[in-house]
Amino acid sequence: MTLGEQMRLLAMVDIFEPLSPEELENLARRAPDTHLQEGEVFVAPLEHGERLYVLKVGQAQIYEVDPHNGKETMLSMVEAGQIFGEMTLTAQRRMPGVYAKATKPSVVCSLRRKDLEYIILSNPEVGLRLVRRLSEQLLEAETRLAEFTNKDVVGRLASTILRLVDREGVLTEDGTMISGRYTNERLGAMIGAKHVAVSRALKFLREAGAAEKKQRRIYVRDRQNLERIAQGER
Repeated sequence: MTLGEQMRLLAMVDIFEPLSPEELENLARRAPDTHLQEGEVFVAPLEHGERLYVLKVGQAQIYEVDPHNGKETMLSMVEAGQIFGEMTLTAQRRMPGVYAKATKPSVVCSLRRKDLEYIILSNPEVGLRLVRRLSEQLLEAETRLAEFTNKDVVGRLASTILRLVDREGVLTEDGTMISGRYTNERLGAMIGAKHVAVSRALKFLREAGAAEKKQRRIYVRDRQNLERIAQGER
């Protein structure tokens, strides 16, 4: 990948939009690319280091592994043009048991904490955008925690599908389709449920006319009904 292409991809990342061409070039030189194959783990559990990661191309999932039973829970999905590892700003190391895995052939780069601090001091708008992102991430985490506490599997699945529709929804003749492909295992990791429980919840949503999954694609048939189910109305 040429330096110009590296700069173009960095400029597409929201927090780096305020950077000048000279600043983007400096950033590209400080953060060389790593090319990944589908399924490759590139941030391993217990790996230390204060870094901010930028996914330039591809897609990745962030997982947390329970140290007691080895159970995996998917924390988030990262798309091209997004960042992760924001806790590099907190003077803490990354949480043990959290790792990232490429779900498509991907290109990622990473910034050391001191490099990120230098960018923020040189261009405060970058820092403001990063703070906004951290706030959004915190709100999402609090929402998911509340769902785990107060909702059953059907409610958690309905809520997750609604968020996916807002992020990945595409209008089709069959309804609003979520562009990503989601297996029952992947959905289970996202909502903290076993494969069988996810299958039952999907059956419920299909029979209710709210949503259904065909060939790993999720289609929302009736959003209002799905929203009612997400709120516990059955």
